[in-house]
Amino acid sequence: MSKVLVLTSSVLGDASVSNQLTSHLVNQLRLKDGNAKVITRDLASNPVPHLTQESTIALRAAETENEAQATAQALSDELIAELKAADLIVMGAPMYNFGIPSTLKAWFDYVLRAGVTFSYSESGPEGLLKGKRAIVVLTRGGLYSEGPAQLMDAQEPHLRTLLGFIGITDVTFVRAEKLAFGAEVQEQAIASAKKEVNDLVEGLYMAAA
Repeated sequence: MSKVLVLTSSVLGDASVSNQLTSHLVNQLRLKDGNAKVITRDLASNPVPHLTQESTIALRAAETENEAQATAQALSDELIAELKAADLIVMGAPMYNFGIPSTLKAWFDYVLRAGVTFSYSESGPEGLLKGKRAIVVLTRGGLYSEGPAQLMDAQEPHLRTLLGFIGITDVTFVRAEKLAFGAEVQEQAIASAKKEVNDLVEGLYMAAA
């Protein structure tokens, strides 16, 4: 895992559980591989712009017609280059109103490009970024991985679909749930997620040995 792309998206900064767990994961990776090259994008403090008419045209066209389109296409090229260079994508994704932060969705809007990260053919769409692995840290105030609220989860299924569409199908989700169920439950959830991260990273490097 010599090249790691880290994406964080919580607006809560240091108070964010997803940011804390994502940072813990990256620290564990660095302990295993001191030479790992880590590129981090904080999509909350440095957001990717939401789509506009000009950026939508730019991301569908080979040639740009004005400065706004050229700027959007250049940013998309930059984000895709980071993604292509990475062996491992680490993503921190809190649940906001049952889904993902709009800034994380905007990042996907700029990297899902026909002919670049996926293609269409007579047999349907095909992801072009195969051979990569992703670890997604999910944080939720409630319990959505099971039980009656599972049908309301528009976070994990959406992320699995978006990543799979560009060919990233080796995805592991680390969940910290019930974070709004009181301090004791939150503490247990974070501790459990950190242990899962530790075991996951240990398994990654054992498999690579």
